[in-house]
Amino acid sequence: MKNQEFLNTQELVIKNLNRRRKLDILIRKIGILLMTGMLAFASIEVKAQDFQFSQYYASPLYLNPAFTGTGKMHRLNINGRLQWPNLPKAYRTMAVSYDYNLESLSSGFGLLLTNDVAGSGNLGNTNVGFLYSYKAQINKKLVISAGTHFAYNFTGLNSSGLTLGDQLADDRSVSFDGELSNVQKVRYFDFSSGILAYTKMFWAGVAFHHITEPNQSLIGDTNPLDMKVSVHGGIRIPLYRGPKEFDNISSIAPSFIYKQQGEFNQLDLGINWHYNPISAGVWYRGVPFGKAENSNIYDRDALIFMFGLKFPDFEVGYSYDFTISDIGDASGGAHEISIVYDFVAKFKKKRKERFLPCPSF
Repeated sequence: MKNQEFLNTQELVIKNLNRRRKLDILIRKIGILLMTGMLAFASIEVKAQDFQFSQYYASPLYLNPAFTGTGKMHRLNINGRLQWPNLPKAYRTMAVSYDYNLESLSSGFGLLLTNDVAGSGNLGNTNVGFLYSYKAQINKKLVISAGTHFAYNFTGLNSSGLTLGDQLADDRSVSFDGELSNVQKVRYFDFSSGILAYTKMFWAGVAFHHITEPNQSLIGDTNPLDMKVSVHGGIRIPLYRGPKEFDNISSIAPSFIYKQQGEFNQLDLGINWHYNPISAGVWYRGVPFGKAENSNIYDRDALIFMFGLKFPDFEVGYSYDFTISDIGDASGGAHEISIVYDFVAKFKKKRKERFLPCPSF
């Protein structure tokens, strides 16, 4: 009798354990679905904010169209960013640009392609644009460059990737929410401009993106893309010179970029160190003495650590964003790589420098 009671008790314990395991699995699934839905919602809500690169100096045409044509002659930039890889459906950003310094016309011409995919709904933005800049040499050291960017943008949402409320309530893989039928692709023209002043050792500029504030609503109503204003600058300080006057073996470059778009504002502040061919840097992203809206929490985002190799015609860089905001390091931060190829065509004769090239960041 006791053996039978023991067996019954053991069987009851096993059943309870199985129930708890099933409940734990169900809770995990619901948690993943809720997180996925939150990311999709966040993607739609923050779509009015442009994506960003931590290595913004490695994507100069995206930073400011006035940088167009400030390379040696031909310049190719490739940038890739993976943000919050530990969360479902990380944010993925890519940019490719090419620009040409046409010295005889004091002009620069460029092309810029960007693609950004965010959240479980794969909210995607693809932007293709043409850039032009004109440079005027004020004196032997100072150059002023003004640039424009004409672009065409494609925006779309993969609604099949979303997890909506009726799916969670009825435990099904397909949503029958009628609002999904209103989701549509959006196409619009965009216009940006900027101005830049620079020497070999100093640079400062301001850029205005989305000047026309195009409508980017995915459901047919009005949702303008706020104009973004960015102010940036820096200085390169030689620490040790080589045998030639401009042979800078070692230098540091403190610089900053401040951005405002709608109610959103952000400051990136840091310093890069270069010792041929190695470069490294540390940056802070946030508003050091400001607090988030309706909160006593300081507005901070990330600490950024950078490392790269810089050769006469070629640069490669890697950076990692260590998240210090409320999201925490559980997000996985952000990984970013950049490749820059800046060169003079071999069949061209070495030309006398008329307009000073953009300084190294």
